[in-house]
Amino acid sequence: MSLSEVLSGSGLKVCCAESCTGGLIGAEITSVPGSSEFFMGSAVTYSNDAKGSLLKVPEGILAAYGAVSPQTAVSMARGARKLFRADIAVAVTGIAGPGGATDTKPVGLVYVAVSSDLGDEVCECRFSGDRESVRRSTVGKALELLEKAARSVLDSD
Repeated sequence: MSLSEVLSGSGLKVCCAESCTGGLIGAEITSVPGSSEFFMGSAVTYSNDAKGSLLKVPEGILAAYGAVSPQTAVSMARGARKLFRADIAVAVTGIAGPGGATDTKPVGLVYVAVSSDLGDEVCECRFSGDRESVRRSTVGKALELLEKAARSVLDSD
């Protein structure tokens, strides 16, 4: 069962906060007819300023852990839920490459976080390949975790 099949008729509202995917998650969700029933929107927050001003990611988190961190991913997801008044949010932040890597944060390192009333979950991913491969793999993982979270929320009712 796909994400749209899980969400259609459920009453749940979902949204995204995207960094390294630049809007690809929202584009994938909205490629399905009828997604306006459950999809509230996506904030593409590529810069730290956008993460702070739109999603209210605290400067302290960005300063202490960096934009590519589990803490930032969770904060982005929480901020998106509030911004869009959604039941579930998925957020991604990572290094798609080819530049931007460090010794501790290599190309392909991505954090995917989901936030709902059941709590927050964050997944550290290490994708391989070129920039497009990393971005596409990130979209797949984000949709997978969003569907899993939707099923959990629906099962908890």
